[in-house]
Amino acid sequence: MALPIHDPYANDPVVVIGMGAIGSTIAAKIARTGRRIVACACSPIESITLTDDTGSISAPVEWIEDPKSVPSSRWVLLATKMHHIQTASPWLRRAAHPDSRVLVLQNGVEHRERVAPHTIGCIVPALVYINAERLGPGVAKARMTPRDLVLPNDPQATDVATGLLAGTGLRVDLSDDFLTEAWVKLLTNLAANPITALTERRVAVLKEPLVETLALRVLEEAVTVGRAAGATLPEGQARSTLAWLQALPEGSTSSMLQDRLAGRSLEYDGLTGVVVRLGQDYGIPTPANSGLLALLSALQTGAPR
Repeated sequence: MALPIHDPYANDPVVVIGMGAIGSTIAAKIARTGRRIVACACSPIESITLTDDTGSISAPVEWIEDPKSVPSSRWVLLATKMHHIQTASPWLRRAAHPDSRVLVLQNGVEHRERVAPHTIGCIVPALVYINAERLGPGVAKARMTPRDLVLPNDPQATDVATGLLAGTGLRVDLSDDFLTEAWVKLLTNLAANPITALTERRVAVLKEPLVETLALRVLEEAVTVGRAAGATLPEGQARSTLAWLQALPEGSTSSMLQDRLAGRSLEYDGLTGVVVRLGQDYGIPTPANSGLLALLSALQTGAPR
């Protein structure tokens, strides 16, 4: 497939920092347009392979292990977990220049605040709705959605949508109210990620009656905190979020469950932790989220299984 002719930076490499499930998925979609992918990862990666509802995509990548060797580029993708920002920092500082677009493919509601100290590039926050699973280095399978990515409706994000992501097949929405969109996305993570990680079960666990009750309380607390933070969340938002999660395809998983099963650290602080902290700032009780936060913290500090 030819490169988008309206992208004056079509010959710039696409630097992908973090080749997990989401990084590999997005990189594969971009690679199908013929772009050069530079994979920044600790483990060797020679190619990426993605299997999704449209079929399979395979493409070569240029693996770089040392941040000092990464090229500077207009297009930089940050796809590490939120709590790995310090590890990603050397790559970000090297890859991005003042005119770069740094697409932050991470969870949470604090994309710019979290990444700004680590780059001089222009930060473009992204909400990822793709349900992806890493099968090995550079290998992923994904369930695509009616809206794969949501970006703010501003000139920098438009550059990404009409330049970098054109022709990839990704469904990209530009939102005039990204703050609200970010909180809506956070709600899906707040229920699915902690509960699946703690129970070591996939998203279907949310259909269990007692678990459903807990998940609804978690979501209702977060809706109250989100409104205090400025998000426009209607009545019934907690219930509709839970219904959406319960209707996900059989076998759907969560990133936190995948990390726990693989023995990796968990990014609970940027999800559950932010609701608890903001709740304290606004004087809003968050007992359900606080309970999950305590249990998730204990997982991290406890003895290995």
